Amino acid sequence: MSSKPHSPDLHARAKAVRLVAFDIDGTLTDGRLVFDSEGRELKAFHSQDGMGIALLVRHGFEVAFVTARESRIVEARGRELKIQHIHTGEKDKSGCIRALVERLGMSLDEVAFMGDDLPDLAVMRLVGLAAVPSDAHACVKAIAHFESEKAGGRGGARELCDVLLQAHGFADAIYSPGDAQ
Repeated sequence: MSSKPHSPDLHARAKAVRLVAFDIDGTLTDGRLVFDSEGRELKAFHSQDGMGIALLVRHGFEVAFVTARESRIVEARGRELKIQHIHTGEKDKSGCIRALVERLGMSLDEVAFMGDDLPDLAVMRLVGLAAVPSDAHACVKAIAHFESEKAGGRGGARELCDVLLQAHGFADAIYSPGDAQ
């Protein structure tokens, strides 16, 4: 976990978060679109990102995957991590997040969204905590409250998870020596 101190504004935003939503391509993957010889899409997810997301779920956060691409791989990864809200083929990410927030009885200030490119811009402008991996496009970096040191699909999402867990007071218990998770 990063020991780098975060601004009071980031801490306050992170402390308010109850729903954490992630884009997939370029955020939880490295953004490459890879197909096998039969045209089936392949994706690679980083185990550290998965551990961070699993810790969020374990500690009571609502977690969502929201991606514009239809993907059974994303659905399978979401089920594996016990993600409560999996939205693939979602062209209107802002509308999806608004509907989810309404259904959960939350406000948009209680949402963190991590994305990496133009399709994520509108939703990132809505939420209380907008986050990007280090290799995100400049258009979303410009409005982000948090930028990870690591790239998409390379542990960047784990950094956001750690910020949230720390802000909610879970980090000490999780990362205490001898407390294997």
